Amino acid sequence: MREFARTVIAPDYPPKDKHPVIFSTFDSLKEGEFMQIVNDHDPRPLRYQFMMEREDQFTWAYIEEGPETWRVAIGKK
Repeated sequence: MREFARTVIAPDYPPKDKHPVIFSTFDSLKEGEFMQIVNDHDPRPLRYQFMMEREDQFTWAYIEEGPETWRVAIGKK
């Protein structure tokens, strides 16, 4: 089982704050560390944003894919 340096439970934040909190958390990771995102829907748009804003800096792996909870491991390269 993977150890996570940080976990962000996205539904705990207002919509306007979710992505900034997630990116700030990711940016605080050290190389080789992982964070976990827990969400109530597929965070696919977030992955596209990571691809645009943090190209080649992250890994993305679904841990759980709904229908009620999605969990994603995001690693910092």
